[in-house]
Amino acid sequence: MGKGEELTTTKYLIHAQITANGIVEKPDVVGAVFGQTEGLLSNDLDLRELQRTGRIGRIQVNIHSNSGRAKGEIVIPSSLDRVETAILAASLETINRVGPCEAEIRTTKVEDVRAVKREQVVNRAKEIYKKMVESVGPTSMRMIEEVREAMRVHEISEYGEDRLPAGPSIHTSDAIIVVEGRSDVLNLLKYGIKNTVAVEGVSVPRSIGELSKKRTTTAFVDGDRGGELILKELLQIGDVDYITRAPKGKEVEDLEKDEVLVALRDKVPTAQFLATTNILNDSNSNHNSKKDNHNNRHHRKHQKYNRNEKPQAVKEPEPEIEDDEVSLMKDMLKEFEGTGCGAILDEALNMTKEVEVENIYEEIKNIDGTADTVIFDGVISQRLVDVASEKGINKLVAFKSMNIVKKPHDVKLITID
Repeated sequence: MGKGEELTTTKYLIHAQITANGIVEKPDVVGAVFGQTEGLLSNDLDLRELQRTGRIGRIQVNIHSNSGRAKGEIVIPSSLDRVETAILAASLETINRVGPCEAEIRTTKVEDVRAVKREQVVNRAKEIYKKMVESVGPTSMRMIEEVREAMRVHEISEYGEDRLPAGPSIHTSDAIIVVEGRSDVLNLLKYGIKNTVAVEGVSVPRSIGELSKKRTTTAFVDGDRGGELILKELLQIGDVDYITRAPKGKEVEDLEKDEVLVALRDKVPTAQFLATTNILNDSNSNHNSKKDNHNNRHHRKHQKYNRNEKPQAVKEPEPEIEDDEVSLMKDMLKEFEGTGCGAILDEALNMTKEVEVENIYEEIKNIDGTADTVIFDGVISQRLVDVASEKGINKLVAFKSMNIVKKPHDVKLITID
C-alpha cells in the first residue's frame, strides 16, 4: 500500500491478481500495465496522464516466483468516479503479456476506501461511547435520575376543582387515560405518556365522570383488588370506552416501559371486557337473586290463574327486510370499491364533493353546508362517527366499521358486512 501519500484523495483501490508463465519482476508488470493499456481508452483515461495529474496513485505490485512461474497482486489507488474506476479495472484484464512471458490479469475487487473509513469511525465511536458510559459512576447516575425525576414532577399539572394529578396534555388531548394515583401519572410520564389523570382513591371524583363523557377514555388500573374497586366505581359514574389492567399482582406505578406499552396495546372495549369478566356481578348478586325469586313467584301465580287457557302459539320473528334506501346506498358504495375515494351527498343524494379517503376526517370536519351522507371506500371509526355527529351528518356509508363504542342516535351507519 506504500506509505499512504496517495491515499489522501483516494476513493477506490483496484485489486487484481497476476499470473505469468515465467519469472517477471515488478518493473515488468508496471511497464506492461502502462504499455498495453495505452491508446486502449480515451485520452481522459490514459494511465500516464492520470498519474501525472494525481487522479490515480502509484501502482503497487507484490510478486513472487515459484517453479518457473510468477504470481502476485496489483493494487491501483484511484480518485476517479465509480464508473471510470470500473472501466480502468476492466482494462487491466486485456493485458496478456508481461516482459517475454505470457500472463493473465484478473480484477478481483474494487474496494471503497470511504466505506472502510466509515466502518472504522463507527467502531471507534462505539469504543469511545463505551468508555463514556463506564466513566459515569453510581453517584452521577443518581444525579441524572434526580434531574429527570424533577423534570417529570415539573410536568405534572392539575385537573378540576379537586386538583387531581394529571399529565400536561390532559386539557387538550381527545383521548385520556384514567389511573389510580399520582405515582402512576409519574411513571407514565417517564415513558412519554402525557394524557393521564389520577382519581386519587377508591371514591372516583365526579369531575372524572364528567370528563370521561367528553373524551375517549381508557381505564388503566392495578392488577389487584383495589384496581377492581376503582374500576367498578368508574364504570358506575363515568363513560369508559376501553379497559386495561396491570399484570396480576402488579401496580401501574411499578411497570417497566415494555409492560406499559403492552398493556395499552392490549386494551379492550368496555363491552367486551364486561362480557368476559364478572366484575359487576359481585355487587349485584344479592339484588339479582331477590329479583329472580320475586319473578318466579309471580310466574307461578300467573300460571295458577291461567291454567285452563289454551297456550298461544309463539310467533316467529320476521326476517329483517333491507329497505330501499340501504340497498341504494350499498349499490352506490360498490362504485367506490378499490378507488380510495368517497363522496359527500346532500339530502337528494346528489354529490356535492368528491374526497380522498385519507383526508376523510378533515373533509367531514370542514363541512359547511347541508350535507346529509358521507360514502367512502374505507372503514368507519369512532373518530369519524363523533365528527359526523358534530357536523349533523345523518348517514355514514362504508365497507365496514371497527371499534364503535359510542354510537350517536342521530348518525346511521351503513356497511356491506
